[in-house]
Amino acid sequence: MPPATRRGFLAGAGGLLAAGLAAASMADPVAAQRRTPLNFVIILADDLGWGEIGPYGQRKIATPNLDRMAAQGIRFTSAYAGASLCAPSRCALLTGLHTGHGTVRENPEGGPQRSLTAADLTFAEPLKLAGYQTACIGKWGFGPEEPGQVSHPNARGFDEFFGYITHRHAHQYWPTYLWHNGEKVALDGKTYAPDLLRDRAVSFIKRAAGDPFLLYFPTILPHSPSQVPGGSGRYADEPWTGPNRRHAAQVTRLDSHVGDIIRAIREAGIANSTVLLFAGDNGPHHEKGVDPTIFDSNGPFRGVKRQLYEGGIRIPLIAWSPSLTPRVVDEPVALWDLLPTLADYAQVPIPANLDGRSFRGLLTGGRYAGHEYLLWNRPRKMQAIRRGHWKMIRFAPNISGAGPAGRVELYDLRGDRGERHNVAARNPQLVTELTNLLDSSIGDDPRLPYGLRVTEEQGQAVVTLHNGSATTWRNVRLNFSGRQRARSEGTYTLAPGESLTATVSLSGAAAGNDPLLTRARFTANGRTVAFQAKSWAAPQRVSVGH
Repeated sequence: MPPATRRGFLAGAGGLLAAGLAAASMADPVAAQRRTPLNFVIILADDLGWGEIGPYGQRKIATPNLDRMAAQGIRFTSAYAGASLCAPSRCALLTGLHTGHGTVRENPEGGPQRSLTAADLTFAEPLKLAGYQTACIGKWGFGPEEPGQVSHPNARGFDEFFGYITHRHAHQYWPTYLWHNGEKVALDGKTYAPDLLRDRAVSFIKRAAGDPFLLYFPTILPHSPSQVPGGSGRYADEPWTGPNRRHAAQVTRLDSHVGDIIRAIREAGIANSTVLLFAGDNGPHHEKGVDPTIFDSNGPFRGVKRQLYEGGIRIPLIAWSPSLTPRVVDEPVALWDLLPTLADYAQVPIPANLDGRSFRGLLTGGRYAGHEYLLWNRPRKMQAIRRGHWKMIRFAPNISGAGPAGRVELYDLRGDRGERHNVAARNPQLVTELTNLLDSSIGDDPRLPYGLRVTEEQGQAVVTLHNGSATTWRNVRLNFSGRQRARSEGTYTLAPGESLTATVSLSGAAAGNDPLLTRARFTANGRTVAFQAKSWAAPQRVSVGH
């Protein structure tokens, strides 16, 4: 059933509306909302194994910056990817939904790259509504490769985008072009893209410092092919094959990029007000000659990329900020927890019906409501579920050695984190319980529309505020500013699932120079919340619409 809608009535300036409607003189609600907002930097490595960096036991590959970051920060030992493959894992990361509910549940695998939709709220959107500058610099990973479509980063909450739009294009380390927002930027084919992306990330931090910002930096390192300037570098004399030496050099170069970003944060004077999260997107790859056993890339775990054993989905996750108390966290968390965690930190209502849980409490030492279970779904191939210390994997018929009836494996991770002893036959009731829970958790997207939307139709701006959270929004007021100002007359209350719609006349408008800035202010969970959205419609007058 569609959510209830309430129609808002506007009060305008300049005597353009009926008598008794007052002009708005509202102070900036975003500035009033938070005096010391935090910045967030999210670094996502591509196909980096749990054990490929020093904080998780690596001894052959040098990662001094990540070693220092972990020693000064919070290291998670039981962090999980959204999937064992790139695209669905990133969809989970961005949207807060596991692969039983998310829009993108598998990689292209010979077909077109799946796209995000207009219904996909990413972790950038609540922060952008709260006044954050937002940027995605690196590998987006969702098609189509064209501007002006709903799956583009600019349409999914990121003010600035520079990098690769699609999954396949991101396999090119020396590309002939990258994308800057909606435009292709020609390159000479001799520029090493990870270094260029690093430079762009550092530049954004320097430019954005002083106002709250979110930087999402999904690098392409150390994905195959094993390509890096200068060959193998410090690993040139190691008794490994060329691909393995270059893979080690890729990981060390990734580490140097992390160091560059931390240095930029410190030099900008914003270290105490910035939280940096470093994570992998899935387990280690074994492609184009790379042998993960040389580096013990999956640590003590079984499996690699594409598999749902722990080695395919257990990932490094490190949080760093001088404001955090260094420690090790063993509680399970997942990439789909990021959206609610960022919303929680930014003090905006957490969207309802997400699979993720905020782990802010694990970072600050506060309360933490963990997961009842974690779930992974590779359609037509395999699914996995972890509840407490029990982990079950179900293989589809004729997949990974399963016969025509498929196969179920059950592991007790307390004493068998390497998943070597299948105890499914000894625990039939538990297998039935986990199977039923798994099946009931795979289905349609359960989310509600969320946020502040402005669309332009036939000379009008239609403004809709959606309460897609689980809490009631009270004292709701809309405020508009352009060449004229206006605000809603009175205040409103929106229950979860309800929306408030107002229509602003754009008579005589011309696109471009004078945007219509819409602000919504309300209280939720005892806090004042302010959203803002911009439309480049340049209104000359504002009037009531129904």
